[in-house]
Amino acid sequence: MIDYHKQINEVLENIQKVIIGKEREAALSLVALLANGHVLIEDVPGVGKTMLVRALAKSLNCEFKRIQFTPDLLPSDVTGVSIYNPKEMIFEFRKGPIFGDIVLADEINRTSPKTQSALLEAMEENNVTVDGVSKPLNEPFFVMATQNPIDYEGTYPLPEAQLDRFIMKLSLGYPNELDELEMLNRTDQQHPIDQLVPIMDRSQLIEIQQFIDNIYVDETVKHYIVQLVSETRENEYVQLGVSPRGSIALMKAAKAYAFIQNRDYVIPDDILFLAPYVLAHRIILRPEARYDGITQQNLITQLLKKIDVPIRKEVHG
Repeated sequence: MIDYHKQINEVLENIQKVIIGKEREAALSLVALLANGHVLIEDVPGVGKTMLVRALAKSLNCEFKRIQFTPDLLPSDVTGVSIYNPKEMIFEFRKGPIFGDIVLADEINRTSPKTQSALLEAMEENNVTVDGVSKPLNEPFFVMATQNPIDYEGTYPLPEAQLDRFIMKLSLGYPNELDELEMLNRTDQQHPIDQLVPIMDRSQLIEIQQFIDNIYVDETVKHYIVQLVSETRENEYVQLGVSPRGSIALMKAAKAYAFIQNRDYVIPDDILFLAPYVLAHRIILRPEARYDGITQQNLITQLLKKIDVPIRKEVHG
């Protein structure tokens, strides 16, 4: 029998050959993929966002597609278009870049809301509708979108409905001096991305995703999730709290994280670790929160301190 936990560790080691000093972010990206979710990375250009998703695709032997979002990009540039073939006298559908296993949606907030919305159906339903016909996307299907910080010139804020479809939001940040020096040494002659070899194939990845669906979540842990989400809806600084989709996303992410940690059950510590990444971007704060120095991330941290953590169960039955 294939040791999938060993393979997962090898995938993470593969990614870390390319993305140095970002072990947590690499693991969280893999968690999102295994949970059948999508990731939004907000950061300045040049910190390795593209390399992260390319390393992930190459390690999993998945088809990689890239969409460079620009102000003039059209929805059909994402989904594809039907073109008339005069020889055959029929319309032929030419697939857009959304038809990939792992899709990099680069600088998603540089395009118009109309084009941003082209991703909504794809991310939620795993299909796109072109000329009234629904077309299924690949399996697995994983979107890793990047966006520049919202105060950058020429950006369009993502609508709440779009943000809610990302299972988590991450930020890579600049490397420290030692990591950056190591980066220079590794890329001195050849980029490490060119030397990566696949660790598993698409069918194995799908099998792991299906296995993760059966990871055990105790009722006390589910109640813990619901308590936390409810607190976001009642907090004085919150204008719009976390939706039920956020509760489901946190549970799914916790299952995948438990698998990476070589467990077949979720523990409260998984929720504590993942909640800021899964829930913070789903909250809309009131204007007065800024004046009091409250951010989405530290609000989640405060709420986690407020709620009693369930007694950890080492085994389930």
